[in-house]
Amino acid sequence: MTPLLPFAADDEHGEGAFHAPSINEFFPEGVLFVGSPFEMNRIVLIRLLAVVVIVLIFWLGTRRMKLIPGRFQGAVEMGLDLVRVNIAEDLLGKKDGARFLPILTTIFFMVIVMNFTGIIPGLNVAGTAVIGVPLLLAIVAYVVFIYAGVKKHPGAFFKNALFPPGVPWPLYIIVTPIEFVSTFVLRPITLTLRLLMNMIVGHLLLVLFFSATQFFFLGDGNTGFLGFFGIGTLAFGIVFTFFEILVAVLQAYVFTLLTAVYLQLALADEH
Repeated sequence: MTPLLPFAADDEHGEGAFHAPSINEFFPEGVLFVGSPFEMNRIVLIRLLAVVVIVLIFWLGTRRMKLIPGRFQGAVEMGLDLVRVNIAEDLLGKKDGARFLPILTTIFFMVIVMNFTGIIPGLNVAGTAVIGVPLLLAIVAYVVFIYAGVKKHPGAFFKNALFPPGVPWPLYIIVTPIEFVSTFVLRPITLTLRLLMNMIVGHLLLVLFFSATQFFFLGDGNTGFLGFFGIGTLAFGIVFTFFEILVAVLQAYVFTLLTAVYLQLALADEH
């Protein structure tokens, strides 16, 4: 059966049955180069499409820059200023903010565009809802954090991170393992899981509401008064779609903000 609503999921049940969301939706079958090391499924294609959209937006928005920008150029500049002013310069200062602005901007727009694919009919799943992209971006943030700290404080970065000054030496038995886990283990893990889990849960909720709407309006649930429940599930689906837009923006902002915070800690003078 072909789902009649954009988020409806199909399974082995009959055409009029309720199709509950499944974790298998995040592991679709290959559609290109099947059986080869370059096999691609629909989520990989969605990610590639998101990258093309990002490149196209910035190419169109910056190819003919004007002193008095038009609406499209103004929108692109507003997005860039959000990262530059509110994240990079606010946390790192103008000098260091300019140094790390390209990586922060890339992270922000990759996350936000791939998050938005989860609410676009026909795509219906976020490119960040499978661990590959969140993990890759978390590793990039982690490597940049280590690089910034070692470059700014060669020879002292790891020492001060693991052995904070001013702590009585017997307490290092307790403090050092805690600092190691919190600074060098948990940060990339929490960056990855925070983004990943939000996108997974958002997708499953939308599938649940819109699949239930299809069931009540067009399936076996369209009998008697049960059909009226479809109005409620449709309303919840629409409300949660707008909520997902908010979550998509917030997760991109939080991911980029935390990356900048980690850079700020790596560049702090106490290191």
